[in-house]
Amino acid sequence: MLSRLGYDSEVAKDGNEAVELYKKAKAVGNGFDVVILDLSVKIGMGGKDAVKKLIAIDPEVKVIVSSGYSNDPVISNFKKYGFIEKLVKPYAMKDLNDIINKVLMGNPGNH
Repeated sequence: MLSRLGYDSEVAKDGNEAVELYKKAKAVGNGFDVVILDLSVKIGMGGKDAVKKLIAIDPEVKVIVSSGYSNDPVISNFKKYGFIEKLVKPYAMKDLNDIINKVLMGNPGNH
């Protein structure tokens, strides 16, 4: 979906890999504008722990949490956990585009 919307993207299998990709990109001055983390992954670090590590690297990081579990407390209180916005699965391409635009324009979390 991100490619179809015109965004360049990287894919990580879990939070650890996402943190490493972020570190490497930041080190070479080619950081990410937005990070989307899945709350739960089958193997490895999920979004709840990964966002803490990303904030430690870059307090200005813009992280969106994504999950199919809309009743999870992290989704309900995403800002409390360090996320700037949420995407509840399943979502349409328009939803993804709207949330990313909202984050990039500096208006996240206003529901």
